[in-house]
Amino acid sequence: MTDAPRRPGPWDPKPEAPPVPDGSAATPGATPGTMPLDKGQNPVWAVISTLLLGGFVWWITGSWVIAVALVFGLFVHEYGHVLAMNRLGMGPARIYIIPFLGGLAKAQRGPRSEWDGVLVSLAGPAFGLLAAGPFFVGYFVQGSPAWLAGAFAIALINLVNLAPAPPLDGSKALGPVLARIHPALEWTTMLAIGAAVIAWGVTNGSFLFAAFLAIALIGHLRRGRWRPDGRRLSWPEAAASTALFLVTAAACVVVGVAALLPLGDGSPMEGLRQGGRMLGLSS
Repeated sequence: MTDAPRRPGPWDPKPEAPPVPDGSAATPGATPGTMPLDKGQNPVWAVISTLLLGGFVWWITGSWVIAVALVFGLFVHEYGHVLAMNRLGMGPARIYIIPFLGGLAKAQRGPRSEWDGVLVSLAGPAFGLLAAGPFFVGYFVQGSPAWLAGAFAIALINLVNLAPAPPLDGSKALGPVLARIHPALEWTTMLAIGAAVIAWGVTNGSFLFAAFLAIALIGHLRRGRWRPDGRRLSWPEAAASTALFLVTAAACVVVGVAALLPLGDGSPMEGLRQGGRMLGLSS
């Protein structure tokens, strides 16, 4: 009696699709079975990086609640990418923490199609909003506005991540849609919004964030490649990608406004001012 063939799992390579390199999220040119799997970030360095990141946020904002919120929100955000990568046969994905800047989710292989890439990119911000839940609970239990500032910080960081500028998630979600219309539209949009986000970072004193985006944007320009190879979006998938992007952005706005209203006693503008002050973005 022979055993029945094992059903492929989410981490198994897809036999019908050759490995696809992804400059930022997968092992370039790796053929399944010929290269060792990425073992992930060294645990000691991961702990040190997390402490450095949390300490840096605490130093800027002066609030341990916001520091915890951003670090916790980062992990939840990146885990959303990991879940999508594993589900779509790109795993086992790993999370890397970058001191003072944030983190990234790294897959073992690239997406089979641009549609898969869109799903992976939007999974981070969509799943990351769940991190705001405990901070709303903290506000209702203790009544401290710092908890709302933490929820607002989580919503804001996920919304900023949706900006269509390399290497943010928005560039991988909207980039294929813009390229489906015309490749030049993707290039000009990415460059314009990338420059605007960098300017925003400099204006608000987020020099490390601005430098990180500038380096990433220059790197994309030098490589001359904005997105991984793979099956291009169809027009129905382009429409679905746009809809999912707008829904995810709207969800970030809703969570952010829900945190701002109590901060401003019902006034969104006053809440925005208070939230920005707590995050160190305004005086």
